[in-house]
Amino acid sequence: MIAFLQPLANRLDTFFTEPFFRILLLAAVLLAHFGLRLTFYNRLNSMGWKRATIKRIEKIAFAETWITPFVLGWSFYQPIGSWLRGEASLEILPVGLLAYAAFSLVLGTLFGCLWLLWRPIWKIQHVSAKREVDVHDVSKQTGLTLARTRKCRWAARLPMNQIFEMAVEQIELPVVGLPEQLDGYKIAHLSDIHLTGQVAPDFTVHAVSIATQWSPDLMALTGDIVDKQPCVAWLHDLFSPARAKDGCYFVLGNHDTRVLDPDVVRDRMTDAGWIDVGGKIETVSLRALECQLLGNEWPWFTRPDDAVMSESNVNFRLCLSHSPDQFDWCRRNRVDLMLAGHTHGGQGRLPLAGPILSPSWHGSRWASGDFYRSPTTLHVSRGLSGVHLLRIRCRPELSLITLRRPSSESATPSP
Repeated sequence: MIAFLQPLANRLDTFFTEPFFRILLLAAVLLAHFGLRLTFYNRLNSMGWKRATIKRIEKIAFAETWITPFVLGWSFYQPIGSWLRGEASLEILPVGLLAYAAFSLVLGTLFGCLWLLWRPIWKIQHVSAKREVDVHDVSKQTGLTLARTRKCRWAARLPMNQIFEMAVEQIELPVVGLPEQLDGYKIAHLSDIHLTGQVAPDFTVHAVSIATQWSPDLMALTGDIVDKQPCVAWLHDLFSPARAKDGCYFVLGNHDTRVLDPDVVRDRMTDAGWIDVGGKIETVSLRALECQLLGNEWPWFTRPDDAVMSESNVNFRLCLSHSPDQFDWCRRNRVDLMLAGHTHGGQGRLPLAGPILSPSWHGSRWASGDFYRSPTTLHVSRGLSGVHLLRIRCRPELSLITLRRPSSESATPSP
């Protein structure tokens, strides 16, 4: 290690001679340090572990994120300061500190390049879908007070917070392999309702009403319905008004494990007229065409068995999945269209750079939007609500999707 670091330190000293450039190098190391912790945070929250375990690890990781640079800076304040002022070379710094800095820079650069590669601005593996967005300020349009708690009222007043600005997005989604009979098929996609008691149920009522008025062929709800036990009692009244020609289908998500018994959520939704497809394969007739509707709740609950999937051959497969991390599973099982949520669009989006936070094994790569990797088209909703009462440049989304056969002139994204 010392033999490797010595020539590297000498080269850096030769290149970064001015204090200004040495400060930039230190800033790069700190940025890499925090970037790697963010990478860990996103992957941690994609795991199917118990919530208590994830929260415990999360708290330890958060403390380490800040303690490590503070302790190192405090312990080696004088040699770091001497190097920054150009009074000494990197040789004055301990080998362990140099090794950690090199480790952070190398891994940080690797993950940083991948993060930049998958920014929405580059449109890699994105599907070009026509969108018409109608923003509903639900509180103003309904005249109702949606914030039920002091915390929610405070959050709603924060500048740029869009928690009550529902984006009703009518999407013309090209789906590779779509049968001709399903061209123009309409799917209302809801996700991440997150009934916590902080937001009045009227917000969900508005979304269900708009979706029903659109007269969809099918309605889909991709998980995270309830967070708090008392809100389970709301489910029938909220979701029983929903109507779709071919039925309303749902799966559960990770937050649905927070109630005493998730099976009660399934029962209440079923009583409200919705069809539970979690871990199941439903053979359905869509416009007289035999199709399959799959429910993937992995890794928190179950998903259909790959062996069973390989045995059948149908005209069209639609998968409802809570997490977009199941994209490869859908590809492996020849799913034509996958609908997902879970990532909330990143909860906030930077100009140009897009989302940063995203509870996914793939980070913010599929935080929201439309994607294609052969043979599967994926739509990821930003969801309608969340436990965290912040939405910065990332409005809640109600997706009204019309399926289209790609035109012969349009380019298909590379797999």
